[in-house]
Amino acid sequence: MENKVQWGVLGAANIALKKVIPAMQQGESSQVTAIASRDIGKARQAADQLDVRKAYGTYEELLADPEIEVVYNPLPNHLHVPWTIKAAEAGKHVLCEKPLALNAEEARTLLEVRSRTGVKIQEAFMIRTHPQWIGVLELIKQGRIGTVRSVSGAFSYNNRDRKNIRNIADFGGGALMDIGCYLVYTSRLIFAQEPYRVCGVVVEDPEMRTDAVTSGILDFPAGQSIFTCSTQLVPYQRVQILGTAGRVEVEIPFNAPPDEACRIFLDSGIDVAGREAEVVEFPICDQYTIQGDLFSKSVREGTPLPVSLEGSVQNMAVIDAVFRSAKSGQWEKP
Repeated sequence: MENKVQWGVLGAANIALKKVIPAMQQGESSQVTAIASRDIGKARQAADQLDVRKAYGTYEELLADPEIEVVYNPLPNHLHVPWTIKAAEAGKHVLCEKPLALNAEEARTLLEVRSRTGVKIQEAFMIRTHPQWIGVLELIKQGRIGTVRSVSGAFSYNNRDRKNIRNIADFGGGALMDIGCYLVYTSRLIFAQEPYRVCGVVVEDPEMRTDAVTSGILDFPAGQSIFTCSTQLVPYQRVQILGTAGRVEVEIPFNAPPDEACRIFLDSGIDVAGREAEVVEFPICDQYTIQGDLFSKSVREGTPLPVSLEGSVQNMAVIDAVFRSAKSGQWEKP
């Protein structure tokens, strides 16, 4: 695309500097033009390091730049909605990191903001357009594993640093918000339904007050999803999808590597150990490059965004219900 969409980035978060910006710079439709930080020295260092043309010492300066068309918001969770609103009101489209908000009520405010400003707003579930997930959904649609009745997933890492943003309760830290949101999202994606009730249990870190280990059951009309996420367990991620006639296992469902092929396993169940499973391999790609280009094409060509804002509000509603259930000890409705 000759007329690339001009992007600005709020903050110098690791995910932006190490993953998203370098990936977007490889895209056909996206141009990262500016980085803003509350520390101009930090902004200039990041801009120089990544060969980005402009650096700003305040977020407001970036939003006032008429050249910037889209803002990428990877700020801490509690700043997602406030700065997404400010960007939208400045006439900028917004790609906001997950989780979109601190709760569903806060997320719903973005529906009105989008309607009022006319900009596009999307939560950055980059996995949605990775070829492996497109492939998984196509296998399900084709009936290759029969009717899906059960989804189970795990996602964990081990980070006990009290100063880390993911471990600060007031900033929206904790396992369910940081990585459990992916397990909720993919469960809803696989069933193509909303759960009508959920159950959750939480192990809270006594010092940090964040959920260190959270498990949930999502009860869908067609079946159940069970998951565990943690910020204090061995690093691991996997998703199993069980149907009436087969099984799909996603080997690296969320942090798909940009430099090696991804694999899923299609298993008929003939061998209980899974040794007869068909290995389906997907070509090397960077899901952050794909994410940026599809958003940019939506801006230029008016194509639908892969992740709807309404769906993101619903995802937050399910997360809220898991937390409510953990406190009430009962099933809760999203």
